[in-house]
Amino acid sequence: MALLKAFSRSQLTLLRTSLQLSPAVRNSSGLCFDFSDEQKEIQAMCRKFAREQVLPRAAEYDRTMEYPWDLLKKGWELGLLNSHIPVKYGGPGLTSMEENIICEELAYACTGYSTPITASSLGQMPVLLAGNEDQKKKYLGMLTEECQMCAFCVTEPGCGSDVAAVTTRAVKKGDEYILNGQKMWITNIGHAKWFFVLARTNPDPKSTASGSMTGFIVEPDWPGVNIGRKEINMGQRCSDTRGVTFEDVRIPKENVLGSEGQGFKIAMGSFDQTRPTVASGAVGLAQRALDEATKYALERKTFGVPIAEHQAVSFILADMAIEIEAARLLWMKSAYEIVKGAPNTYCSSIAKAFSSDVANRAATNAVQVFGGAGFNTEYPVEKLMRDAKIYQIYEGTSQIQRVIIARHVLQKAKRGLL
Repeated sequence: MALLKAFSRSQLTLLRTSLQLSPAVRNSSGLCFDFSDEQKEIQAMCRKFAREQVLPRAAEYDRTMEYPWDLLKKGWELGLLNSHIPVKYGGPGLTSMEENIICEELAYACTGYSTPITASSLGQMPVLLAGNEDQKKKYLGMLTEECQMCAFCVTEPGCGSDVAAVTTRAVKKGDEYILNGQKMWITNIGHAKWFFVLARTNPDPKSTASGSMTGFIVEPDWPGVNIGRKEINMGQRCSDTRGVTFEDVRIPKENVLGSEGQGFKIAMGSFDQTRPTVASGAVGLAQRALDEATKYALERKTFGVPIAEHQAVSFILADMAIEIEAARLLWMKSAYEIVKGAPNTYCSSIAKAFSSDVANRAATNAVQVFGGAGFNTEYPVEKLMRDAKIYQIYEGTSQIQRVIIARHVLQKAKRGLL
């Protein structure tokens, strides 16, 4: 009765009305964790392609380190590439939610295959966020008219996560900019049709990053663009990673994204949009690790029983499952924020940091469940362990994500919003 006395008459009327609703409506929390029918169809189609065509060739591509053009073309034909390019520019016009559904399924099969796709999406994002109509038609159209890739050139030999320390320079001369500098660890650069380049346009060393950098669209066949050799990486080996040097590259003013000085903001905005995709890819790898470990634990016997029946092993599997479910909900939350148009820097950093760590723990635990066999290249989990590490590094290290998260928490506290 004390509780009822706290309600006003109108509130009690609303409460009585709600109790008369159907159980389905009355029990609804306002949240939904189900995909739509269309999303389920996309997931099923992508899962079939990934597990029937990509997964069987993952080990081969890991050994040869060949860029998977044939499978990329097949994925492009199915509409799995360029998923967020609007229909008006030839793309499928999917939301971040569908893009991440696709990414998780592809990464389950092989992250060396899924990374070129997500890296191309990152390269597209500055054009989607800041490009004018002509730029979007021309450069996004290149990717939808045939299977082509693009790249995102920000990282340099002397600056990775510290984007504000970019030293590549672009000097305006008449109707052109003259670009000089070097980028490193750029995914897809050896096969890109075009790429986004972040360069410093304000020569004042004391100028802030937010106003001193400009974004450009650069084409690989322009004079002065020198693309380096393919790097031999620990994991995700069929993905193409290289350096690129710019020597007096002439960029027409028509290829400036937004306006001069907006480059840093454009680059950071792009990361907000694509970090959930890194998270969903990490979840795909982690799910594969759990599935492989579970199957092996049911087959391998010690002391007369499958090792899955030993508590030490079953608890490893349980911990993997707990973390994977939590990580999946985080990428879903961060993708949802994008879909509804809300700021998602905080949420995407949490999703990226947590999922990357989960992928590494899952892969390590899968190797442990396999025992000696897990350390051998004849079994799939050693590749998963090598592939997982980069998730804690690219698109902002796990440490940088924690800097972003902590900054958000502290700013909220200082504003008295806790």
